[in-house]
Amino acid sequence: MSAARLTAAVAVAIGWGGVALSASPEPPPGASSCTGCHATKAGVDTAVPRLAGRKAADIVAQMQAFKAGQLPSTVMDRIAKGLTDAEVEAIAAWYAQQK
Repeated sequence: MSAARLTAAVAVAIGWGGVALSASPEPPPGASSCTGCHATKAGVDTAVPRLAGRKAADIVAQMQAFKAGQLPSTVMDRIAKGLTDAEVEAIAAWYAQQK
């Protein structure tokens, strides 16, 4: 198992238990593309919510809702469908640790 996959698996296993993981300086695959729409700085005024510091479970729930077509969107439904559950969970865990 590669280090990235092992990290994602651990993040998933621990993340659901509510245990905080140490913040990784490098985002998991796919996380960097989120910044094209989601602001990274707190002072930026945008209708698209910031992801940094949000609860991982909330991000995962939103992504699952986009994937299932339960939330209206312009592009998030397609983005969500392109990610595996493990990828979504790893991205959510990483953003939850960012400030």
